[in-house]
Amino acid sequence: MAQGLEATSTERGRGGVPTDSLKTAQSDSSEQMESAWESVRAGLRRDVGARLFDQWLRPLLLGPFCAMTGTLDLVAPSEFAANYVASNYGLRLTLAWRMQNFGVKEVRIVRRAGAPRALALVGDSSAVGQVQEVAGSDAFAEGFRPRHDFASFVVDDSNRLALTAAQSLAAEKAPMFNPLFIHGGTGLGKTHLLHAIAAAYAQHGTGRAILYMSAERFMTEFVNAIRANDTMAFKARLRSARLLLIDDIQFIAGKGPTQEEFLHTINELADSGARIAIAADRAPQQIDGVDKRILSRLAGGLVADIQPAGLELRLAILRARREQHGSAVVGDEVIELIARSIRTSIRELEGAFNKLIAYSQLMGRAVTIEMAETVLADSFRANSRRITIDEIQRACAAHYRIDTSEMRSARRARAVARPRQVAMYLAKKLTPRSLPEIGRIFGGRDHSTVIHAVRTIEALRKDNADIDADIRTLQRQLEG
Repeated sequence: MAQGLEATSTERGRGGVPTDSLKTAQSDSSEQMESAWESVRAGLRRDVGARLFDQWLRPLLLGPFCAMTGTLDLVAPSEFAANYVASNYGLRLTLAWRMQNFGVKEVRIVRRAGAPRALALVGDSSAVGQVQEVAGSDAFAEGFRPRHDFASFVVDDSNRLALTAAQSLAAEKAPMFNPLFIHGGTGLGKTHLLHAIAAAYAQHGTGRAILYMSAERFMTEFVNAIRANDTMAFKARLRSARLLLIDDIQFIAGKGPTQEEFLHTINELADSGARIAIAADRAPQQIDGVDKRILSRLAGGLVADIQPAGLELRLAILRARREQHGSAVVGDEVIELIARSIRTSIRELEGAFNKLIAYSQLMGRAVTIEMAETVLADSFRANSRRITIDEIQRACAAHYRIDTSEMRSARRARAVARPRQVAMYLAKKLTPRSLPEIGRIFGGRDHSTVIHAVRTIEALRKDNADIDADIRTLQRQLEG
């Protein structure tokens, strides 16, 4: 009898449920979960597009599900990927799983066990799509946003040097220049590049500490450390970094003690082989009120500037953001309207695009020219300086070293005709004037002459690097 009881006991799982029944139930549940996962994946592929899906979402693996808490883990191949997916697709994934009726309340993105640990981020543990640490290491990264990477940075001649230098600083091998100093106007991408350097450097998975902070935060923390009589801890934290990124360095101007500490910090880090990237709104030599020793140290590496974005770059940025939204439909005519109307800041440009998308989704209305003009009226008014054809004629005449009167003359010599065609092309691209109006301003010419000029310059830009460079230079000059 005892033998029989023992056999019966071993054939049962917890709570008296037969083990075979438990295995069958678990198998059925697993198959149903896999089926639901395939459905979620198919929906995501439709929503975000094949390219983004293949890059970020296809590598995710289905992890364990806790029915008691309603928490489902999805496993990413690296911590950088986990952070990116959590930031950009966490809410989407959570909502998609909630619609599957499996009792999923929260989706966590975790790093695959055994994968190289690139960084540790501290965040709100209640956030939807949060990233969880699954392995320990002494590496840390503080303060930066992993969604700003090199892949999402749209490049042209205005920012190419800065991008290339940033990529070099983040590379696994030692950079040719250190420190890197990036400068440019507000909203042109300096901060984006600093975050991208951190994200790329972290992927090496070497356990090296990364620290990003603004100059204002550096100053605040240093002052607080003095008040708390704990400057040693502050110095130790900064000097343990193997990559230090400081934004808006111009804000330490006139702050003597802060500058002294900053100088000692960058000297020690540079001497130890740590990498340093600094951003400011102007070149080192133009920053007043900063210790000359600091400026000399910063200028001793590589100084790279970012110029104002021309029309073509603004169009490329908006098209890239449109692609990231996947299912959001924004026509080319709306993209061109925003790019022409907002010229001062890439940050403002992207903010206007996001506002338009949000309004469209919340109100359930299609994005049209009329909607864009209404929703973005304030932004458009703030950027309302209109480029005139007279400005274009004067700029082209000065660039090609001819008299402005030649823009309206009947002369057909190549030295005059080509600059005139360039000016007509820019008038069509940069002003709201009609073709007949442009023709009249260029010496009473017919609209067909303007069409011919536009088509000629468009064709030349594809094959003639000098003409293309001239157009880019003139556009930046006129729009800046």
